[in-house]
Amino acid sequence: MQTNFETILYEKKDSLGFVTLNRPHVHNAFNIQMRDDLFQVLCAVRDDQELRAVIFRGAGEKAFCAGADLTEFGTSPSRVIARQVRWKRDIWGLFLSIEIPIIAALHGFVIGSGVEIASCCDLRVASEDAVFSLPEVALGMIPAAGGTQTVPRFVGRSQALEFLLTGDRVTAADALRIGLVNRVVPRADLVSAVFEVAHKLRGLNPTALRYAKRAINEGLDMGAQEGLDLEKRLGARLLAETGIGTEERA
Repeated sequence: MQTNFETILYEKKDSLGFVTLNRPHVHNAFNIQMRDDLFQVLCAVRDDQELRAVIFRGAGEKAFCAGADLTEFGTSPSRVIARQVRWKRDIWGLFLSIEIPIIAALHGFVIGSGVEIASCCDLRVASEDAVFSLPEVALGMIPAAGGTQTVPRFVGRSQALEFLLTGDRVTAADALRIGLVNRVVPRADLVSAVFEVAHKLRGLNPTALRYAKRAINEGLDMGAQEGLDLEKRLGARLLAETGIGTEERA
């Protein structure tokens, strides 16, 4: 089943969802229409009980997503107002509400909003030609679509500050080194590598996957004891719902 929006392609096949950013003529730049289309797609993903994992990718050869579409800034009184329009729908909170694993397949330019979309995914596989940057500070803004919060959780405070404040471009190899991506593969192997991860996740217990993801994501914002309590509650709930338990801690 495939559903085509103006800026996004969405396909569901064998319990896997495929979301393709589809503005290749502008390197999949993120615009208001893409925000609206993505909101609809993410709502469908969130509510679909048959899905086991979702893959995000970008159409074309040049980019996953080259950032915000700057041409839209000229259609509003100011860049600030243009950004406020993008915030009317909480795409980023919706991303983080999705319980199933989300995998990003990253190639070419992964800039600005592209980094922020990728950072809302759970696993990130990049091709060797991928280039990453958060240039917002150089444009007189901040990465206000989640980047100031998600990126430090992957790469740590020091690396995040350098990445966000300088806006310097980071190669795929360096992105792997600092923890921004999980794996780097040759461009020709990107699709197969991402499918391999998705198929592996699809074969695992879906409730266990959801609870493990929740324990990690919510636990990061808690103290150690609170996190352990959350883990214990989710483990008990998993046992009650599926008969599958967790190993007792020594």
